[in-house]
Amino acid sequence: MNFGYQYARCALVTIGLTLCGNSLVIGAEQADVLKRIAAVERGLRTPITFNPDPKEGMTLADRMLEHGVPGVSIAVINEGRIEWAKAYGVTDAETGMPVSTDTLFQAASISKPVAAIAALKLKDAGLLTLDGSVNGKLKTWQIPDNDYTERNNVTLRHLLSHGGGLTISGFAGYAVGEDVPATVEILNGEAPANSGPVRVSALPGGQWSYSGGGYTVLQLLMEDATGKDFPQLMHEQVIMPLGMQASTYKQPLPQMLTPIAASGHLPDGSVVPGKYHTHPEMAAAGLWTTPSDLARVAIGVQQSVSNSSNTLLSKKTTKAMLTLQQGGYGLGFGLAGEGSTLSFSHGGSNVGFRCMFIAFAETGQGAVVMTNSDSGGALHREIMPSIASVYNWPGFQQEIKTPLKIDAASLADFAGRYQFSSLEGMIAEVTVDGDGLTIEMAGAMPSTLHYPESDARFFSLSGNEVEFIRGESGDVEHVMVRGSYRGTKLRE
Repeated sequence: MNFGYQYARCALVTIGLTLCGNSLVIGAEQADVLKRIAAVERGLRTPITFNPDPKEGMTLADRMLEHGVPGVSIAVINEGRIEWAKAYGVTDAETGMPVSTDTLFQAASISKPVAAIAALKLKDAGLLTLDGSVNGKLKTWQIPDNDYTERNNVTLRHLLSHGGGLTISGFAGYAVGEDVPATVEILNGEAPANSGPVRVSALPGGQWSYSGGGYTVLQLLMEDATGKDFPQLMHEQVIMPLGMQASTYKQPLPQMLTPIAASGHLPDGSVVPGKYHTHPEMAAAGLWTTPSDLARVAIGVQQSVSNSSNTLLSKKTTKAMLTLQQGGYGLGFGLAGEGSTLSFSHGGSNVGFRCMFIAFAETGQGAVVMTNSDSGGALHREIMPSIASVYNWPGFQQEIKTPLKIDAASLADFAGRYQFSSLEGMIAEVTVDGDGLTIEMAGAMPSTLHYPESDARFFSLSGNEVEFIRGESGDVEHVMVRGSYRGTKLRE
């Protein structure tokens, strides 16, 4: 089937429109909501812009075509409720099945903060402790001791905030037909696991390092503490209490749910072989859900903050969850701002899926965007600023920057290959691209052009930032990506 024709035919199909939760509002209020939806759909913008911005007011339909994203589903929270949810495009480029608001997407790493909520509920129930050694609660496997663990124990706080010094940042999942490992096999890096062993490679509590491996330890910890398998535990602790009607951590996805699941798509627009990967690393990447169900998570946290409902967590525990630990993270969520501008968020990136969750702790606002494409990250980074503008999110304005002009000889100093020890040795290739640079990392999105902001700092309109660090000799020795990931230049 011709993908271009099928996409053009179905890109504007929208079904399952929901206003104000499960019931339609009437009269002027309905008209206002419809106006806001239309404004979001025609107001896409990049997080960073030049002044003037030639791309101001981009439409959702055009940007889906530009980025090659087959399907998108959105839920918007306003005044502490789901004001609207709407779906666009197709679940599968080959079948042309329209996306609905009930279509399941892989939440990818947004699985982590949802799992963190359940872990904190177990802490409140006395089954886990926040600052005791997790090895004291683990029964079926132990974090191997080494020089780092001799100096400091790995704790639940460390696991939730990526401060445990644990390896394995992310997981590729398992294609259809591949053997799927058990949790202990994943942790030991034993066949059929396709990832290395999860080990402590830095002092626990000493530095921040994003670790899906740490959340796989959390998965086993929660099972050992309760004697229940992880999907059942998550259903009881979070999914059922919040009324998440279409969510599951079961892996592989149960056969009865496959008809309503979106297929993942690769950057070239093709469907992921087998439609999607299985993720036995459930706490780290295994949640299947909808934007509306994730919005219910956000609302549950907001209600716990205001103490209007403690279905999810106590106000005290929620405050701890939304207290900054390391690397811009609290206990599960990424955090930004404070007071009325405090937001909690998380992104997700599995093969064929990209998504974003953001909500404000005090204002009752937020949104979830889920896509079924490796190219969806660029799209949700344009949708969110549009929602933020229409709903006047606090402290969430489009940033205006003016790129500098750097001569080609100076740009050439930054070109080369950089190795990231915190990302299992991932190599990034930096090349000169016109007046700026392109940085390309294996398994990540296609190359992104970065514009000079200073003689060592570059940015992209999608919000990525790269800074180069020179040594005493004046030569470029390191690169910092998004202020968190440090790469060392390889001398070749």
